[in-house]
Amino acid sequence: MTSPKSPVNQHHAYHAHVYFDASTLAFATALCQRIERELLLEVGRIHQKPVGPHTLWSCQVKFTHADFDRFIPWLDRNRGELSVLVHADTGDNLADHTVHAYWLGEAVALDLSRFR
Repeated sequence: MTSPKSPVNQHHAYHAHVYFDASTLAFATALCQRIERELLLEVGRIHQKPVGPHTLWSCQVKFTHADFDRFIPWLDRNRGELSVLVHADTGDNLADHTVHAYWLGEAVALDLSRFR
């Protein structure tokens, strides 16, 4: 399923979650290393298991509205076939992962039960 919403810069803080599996682990790792090295953004651990509401392996990138217009087009050009969840970081986890959630690539099912 293709995402109905593309990322929009309307919040102060954001997370991007890069999704991958065993067959795309090397590409995702290199991508996340490039994000940290070239864009100087805060990149979390490479999780080789589902973590939190994320049903696939993932890596989180933290960024702000000031980074958005430079980072999102770069990420979309460089993500290959990987799906990326981009969401606001407002402190309301349910809203952040639903109302304030956008996708680069195919949308991935999330486990939102922990937020209800």
